Amino acid sequence: WAIVTITTVGYGDISPKTELGQVLASLAMILGYATIAVPTGIISAEYSNMSKNISNEVCPGCSNEQHDYDADFCNKCGTKLDS
Repeated sequence: WAIVTITTVGYGDISPKTELGQVLASLAMILGYATIAVPTGIISAEYSNMSKNISNEVCPGCSNEQHDYDADFCNKCGTKLDS
């Protein structure tokens, strides 16, 4: 009964004996992990995308470095960017 140990839901010392019980328990364990893993992946991907859309170009007016890549003006002071 390795799935109990792999999913770390227990020590594997108490487990279902029937095939139906093992199938249902396996599905419950996998569904429990999917409930945590899927949203974690989505949130991580969104954080990664947020950091990719920001330029490190320095504004000549206020020295702000957090601009979108396609920005023509500073989002803090409105000064035209050099690029």
